[in-house]
Amino acid sequence: MARKMNQMVAACLLTVGLWNLTAAAMVVKEPGDKKVAEMNNAFALDLYSRLVADDGNLFLSPNSIQTALAMTWAGARGATADQMATTLHLDADAQAGQKLGAFLRALNDDGRKGGYELSVASALWGLANYPFAPAYLDCVQKTYGGHLAELDFASDPEGSRKIINDWVAGQTHDKIKDLMSSGSVTPMTRLVLTNAIYFKGKWDLPFRKEQTQDAEFRAAAGRKITAPFMFQHAKFRYGEDADVQALELPYGHGDLAMRIILPKSADDIHALERGLSAQRLDDLAAKMTQEDVQVWLPRFKVETSYKLEEVLPAMGMKLAFDPNSADFGGMTSASRLFISAVIHKAYVQTDEEGTEAAAATGTSMRSTAVRVLRPPKVFRADHPFVFEIIHQQSGAILFMGRLAAP
Repeated sequence: MARKMNQMVAACLLTVGLWNLTAAAMVVKEPGDKKVAEMNNAFALDLYSRLVADDGNLFLSPNSIQTALAMTWAGARGATADQMATTLHLDADAQAGQKLGAFLRALNDDGRKGGYELSVASALWGLANYPFAPAYLDCVQKTYGGHLAELDFASDPEGSRKIINDWVAGQTHDKIKDLMSSGSVTPMTRLVLTNAIYFKGKWDLPFRKEQTQDAEFRAAAGRKITAPFMFQHAKFRYGEDADVQALELPYGHGDLAMRIILPKSADDIHALERGLSAQRLDDLAAKMTQEDVQVWLPRFKVETSYKLEEVLPAMGMKLAFDPNSADFGGMTSASRLFISAVIHKAYVQTDEEGTEAAAATGTSMRSTAVRVLRPPKVFRADHPFVFEIIHQQSGAILFMGRLAAP
C-alpha cells in the first residue's frame, strides 16, 4: 500500500506472526458486516468501561485486543472457550473468528483506494520445537494470516523478547516500543501472540495551520491548561442531544472518521462514559446530519499502556488465566497452557493534517508453573471528551479514547 508523506498514521498491534493480507479464509468484498461491528463495539464499550476510573487521558485499540485474544480463543476448549467467547462477544456466531479476520482484510483493501493507508499484521512466536497442534496453526494462519516464528524462550528469553519488540516497533513505525516489558517473557513462555493494524490518513478537510491559536482547555478538577486549538468552519456530520454534541471528521475519502463526543458541561465526562452503550452511540449516529459547523479542536498527543490480566478476568474470562483450570487443548496436548499476560500500548497524535495513532497488544502464554441558511453549529472541544476512530460504513470502533488534557 503506497504511503503518502502528508498523511498521518494510526496503528494497532496484536502479538503473534506476520499477516499475509492476500490470504482469505472468507471473502468479504465490502467491510460493512454489521455483525462484526456489533461484536467489535460491544467488546470495545465493555472494556472501555473498565478503564475509565481515573481522570487522565485514555487511548486504546479494542479492535487489536479483541483480535489478539480471538487468535488465542481459537485454541481454547470447553468452559475456557465459552468464557472467552462471552467476554469477547464472539459467542453469537459460530463463524465469528473467520468474519473478524475477513473484515480486517477488507478494511485493508479499502485503504488501497487512496486517502489513507490501513494495513494489518499478526504473528505467533512459539517455543522452538514445541509440539503445537498443526490444526491450530493452520486455523490461525488461514483466519488471521498469523504465521508461527520459533524462538528460544527457554535459554534466551531476553533475546526472544527483543525480537518480538523489534517486530512490533517496525509494524508501528517505531510508535510502540518495548511492548513486552522486562520479565514478561520467561523460560516458561510457550507462545506469544501479536496483532498490528496500521492506519495512515489525512483529514478530508485539513485545518489551516495559520488559524491555530492558543486557548484555554478546562481539564478535570477545575484545572486550566493553555493549548494550541485548531479551527475551521465547514460542513461536517454533526448531532446532539440534551447532554452531548457529536462531530465526525472524515479521513481521506471518508471511509474512516474521528468521531468526537463532547459533553455540554465541562464536568460531565464521567457521566457520559457511564452512559456509553451501543444503543447510545446508535442513537447519536441517527441524529447526525451534514451541518455548517465551526470547529475548535486542540492538538493533542496521548501515549498509554495497560496490563489487562486483572481486567479481563473481571469481565468474565477467569479460566483462561488460571494455571490449574485453563484449557487450551486445541493448541497442544504437550502440557497445560494458560494466559499469563495481556499487554496493550497505544499512541495517538492529532494535528492540522490528520491523526497518527498506533497501538499494540501482546498475549503471552506459559505452561503451568472513528452550508445552510441558519447560524452555524459551534463545536468547541475545550474540555474533556471521548473520541473514536471508526469505520463509517459499519460503525466499527477501531480506536477509542478520552482526552482529559491535551
